[in-house]
Amino acid sequence: MPTIILPRIKYPFPSLINPHVEAANAQNLQWVQAAGFMNTPEALTRFNRSRFAWLAARAFPQAELHELCIIANFNTWLFMLDDQCDEAQLGKKAVYLEAITDGFMDILKHNKHVDTVLGNSFADIWQRMQQIGSPAWQQRFIRSMEEYFTSCHWEAGNRAAGATPTVAEYVTMRPYTGALFADVEAIEIIERIYLPAHVLQHFIVQRLELACNNIVCWSNDIFSCAKEARQGDVHNLVLVLEHERNLSLQDAVNETVRMHDEEVKLFTALEKLLPSFGAETDRELERFIAVLRSWITANYDWSFHDTKRYQMQEVEVVSRVD
Repeated sequence: MPTIILPRIKYPFPSLINPHVEAANAQNLQWVQAAGFMNTPEALTRFNRSRFAWLAARAFPQAELHELCIIANFNTWLFMLDDQCDEAQLGKKAVYLEAITDGFMDILKHNKHVDTVLGNSFADIWQRMQQIGSPAWQQRFIRSMEEYFTSCHWEAGNRAAGATPTVAEYVTMRPYTGALFADVEAIEIIERIYLPAHVLQHFIVQRLELACNNIVCWSNDIFSCAKEARQGDVHNLVLVLEHERNLSLQDAVNETVRMHDEEVKLFTALEKLLPSFGAETDRELERFIAVLRSWITANYDWSFHDTKRYQMQEVEVVSRVD
């Protein structure tokens, strides 16, 4: 098996962490245990090594404890969903995902009860989000989650068919498969940043959100390519580049880094092109952009310094080139 060397990535943004991180971690542990996720000592050990609350605390450094706990629980829930999907048999994933995500959409749209560990825990998160989010915000969040679930179905269909997406297909779908757009929507309720619709819909703000999403997701693809290659999952930018362009694995990593670095340059350039929307709105928008910056550094810092979910040194990966 070839060995790859992961790059040292640097960002022109500060690395921050929420001072409530320890309290949020304690609440998150209590929450997953009460929800029924931790049924074995091994599962508890894996959870403690993952340190999910640190990702939320780095991404939302100014949030109050109540809001930080909500977003830590939500992102932990996403990881739990991802892990349960990974454990499902490949041939059954598409049917499995469609059934459970239909239930999750019923929770979001109709507050229906879904009596499973994932369903009950998601309903608890959504109930707390509804208490602090306006009806307009709730509709945006529901739409972002629907797009996420749709992208999960796309991945499951590829797995069931044994199909590898093209690079163009993957780059189009990757912003949705990571659920980061839902986290971006959550900025409003978690950091209490309220922007009018015309600002959120401005094309530069939208492209900044996409650049943030691409940077986070593509760097995560670099960090997780070993894990996903071992699992036989081709949904990773490194692996689709390797497959389509017949690259060595190291060259595919290097190309992913190049694409990632171009998005970082674009993000910093777009920040300077933002128009003024008035003094008060500009201050709120700067706070919003600051959270996007925090998400970028949070993903890297958490992956390298906090979690044991990924092996962040030299890693062996099974080649996916046919």
